[in-house]
Amino acid sequence: MSFLAQLHQQLGLMSWPLILCSVITLALWLERSASLLWISLSGEQEKRQLRSNGNRYADVTITAPRSLILRGCKLLVLYKDSPKAMREDLASVWLQQQRRKLHSGLRVLTLVGVISPLLGLLGTVLGLMEMFKSIGESGDPVTPALLADGLGLAMSTTAAGLLIALPAIAGAQLFGLWADRLLDKLTHELNQCNLTLEGMPLEEAAAL
Repeated sequence: MSFLAQLHQQLGLMSWPLILCSVITLALWLERSASLLWISLSGEQEKRQLRSNGNRYADVTITAPRSLILRGCKLLVLYKDSPKAMREDLASVWLQQQRRKLHSGLRVLTLVGVISPLLGLLGTVLGLMEMFKSIGESGDPVTPALLADGLGLAMSTTAAGLLIALPAIAGAQLFGLWADRLLDKLTHELNQCNLTLEGMPLEEAAAL
């Protein structure tokens, strides 16, 4: 509690909104890092197993795949007797669902990155107003040291807002790029699977 009380003393009225923004940023960083890393590692592991088995996509219906890649392939294999256009539409709808899941939370990170500096700036303005009000009510002479202390405390909220905004915006961009790369790999694998279901030799489909 002493740490929170010290933060409140340093940041003033904007301390709790800024603390909330920092907690949201940290939580989303940890959640997105763990989720995307798990998807990447499990996808590469099961993809290597598929390649070692000679790209037998039909085998994915036997097991319960953990990775997105093999779950998508299993969906196509289950509808292998359907027309190719129908499988492509099915894959497109499924990919849109996965896109929403992979990009989950990134808009919140972007929003935090936009709001945090504004909260910090608002805290600075309120701090300056309070400082000048105290100076006006005080009969003591105004010294440079007094102004420096007051300005330092007021500007600390702007610095805190920027420190929160930088990782939030960076995380939103980096996790977005990571998710898009995973979707590209997923789309490529589903296209290969669809081609093999149309009768293309496995070796030719894998070489694309």
